[in-house]
Amino acid sequence: MRISTKGRYALSMMVDLAQHQEDGYVSLRDVAERQGISKKYLEQIVLIFNRSGVLKTSRGFQGGYRLARSPGEYTVGEILRITENGLSPVPCVDENAEVCERSAVCPTLPIWQGLNRVINDYLDGITLQNLLEQYQASNEAVSR
Repeated sequence: MRISTKGRYALSMMVDLAQHQEDGYVSLRDVAERQGISKKYLEQIVLIFNRSGVLKTSRGFQGGYRLARSPGEYTVGEILRITENGLSPVPCVDENAEVCERSAVCPTLPIWQGLNRVINDYLDGITLQNLLEQYQASNEAVSR
């Protein structure tokens, strides 16, 4: 399994919005500048997030984007599943996969099921709030 550029940028964008949630609605231009990501690329990611309801949008002069929920309510797994269309290491263990005709006799199926469980449990155990706290702690350690 490999996380695409879209997934990595989406996670960076969500962390940035979490860091600036007190600023109200944040423009994509500002996020793009801070994160070093193309604004056009972020616009594509925002379209995906708007369909899933994870962002609030405001149009106009002071418009922009903000998280629809608190940072502690978003997991890395949720964000990556939205942008990556799932996190399964192989298609046969995907959440919406059709049952494979060989699943009853497949000697490797337990490996893929276990790996899928580990990946999802790990990524669902990390919230945007956790990332903010880790980032803040590492910045404080560096400044000492």
